[in-house]
Amino acid sequence: MRFQGAGMRVPGNGRGRGQRRRGGLPAPAGGRGRPDLRLGAGRRHDRPGTSLADRVVARHTVRTSIAEYTMILNGAGTLGRREIGEALRDAVAELRAIDLTYSPARPASLVSRLRRGEISADAYPPLADIVARCAAMRAATDGWFDAWAVPGGFDPGGLLGGWAVERAAARLRAAGVENYAVVCGADLTVRGHAPHGGPWRIAVHHPTDGHRPPMLLELTSGAIGTSGVAGRRDHVVDPHTGQPANRLVAATVIGPDLAVADGYATALFAAGRAGLDWFPTADGYRVLFAAAR
Repeated sequence: MRFQGAGMRVPGNGRGRGQRRRGGLPAPAGGRGRPDLRLGAGRRHDRPGTSLADRVVARHTVRTSIAEYTMILNGAGTLGRREIGEALRDAVAELRAIDLTYSPARPASLVSRLRRGEISADAYPPLADIVARCAAMRAATDGWFDAWAVPGGFDPGGLLGGWAVERAAARLRAAGVENYAVVCGADLTVRGHAPHGGPWRIAVHHPTDGHRPPMLLELTSGAIGTSGVAGRRDHVVDPHTGQPANRLVAATVIGPDLAVADGYATALFAAGRAGLDWFPTADGYRVLFAAAR
């Protein structure tokens, strides 16, 4: 766990502010200031930038069997190092508990036991929440997100990482942290302000065209979910054929909740261009990229 007197920056992609694209998304431009966060394949963390003098800024990375998570906390004035350290430890404990309890890769996890028919989802409220979210995404995507169509049985992996991030973020808020970013591969959720005092500046690079100017977003609340960039090869299955999806190389969705954005990105990756009919949704989800092969 590392505290800094300076702000943190995380690998990313960016588009500057300038003319607007259809759907309200920023178009490529010069941008104002360096990105605080970067998303995209092969991106690395930037060096710390400038923070305000009254901010205690902390960064911590935790690895589980599910994924690697990086948390950047901006304690604006009211929180000291001790409070931020406790908030980080609580969020890390939540991520580790989710890995042990819900990872499909662990034979003793609740998800694995559910797949084997040993338990019912209703016996464990968080597991029931995961199952309900998967059912809602299946309905919202015309069956293109289907956790029950994965070889081996029920597998919520298409939204489990985002669900874990949102649970960790809820722990941070419960501890009084109002300004944070939680990054997991090509996914993230942010809230409040970056260490420099303004909105989080997020650079989102195109998944396949390294020469294209990045999209630069400024967010004080929201999430970005990606399928295809950081995942293992053939990790998304076409639920209608049972074969690996190959219509896109990546799909990126922005919206209020990372679990839902992840679910939509997974469904779009499986459906290809036909999935664009779902966006934008009434509850605020939009497509940033849908890169075809």
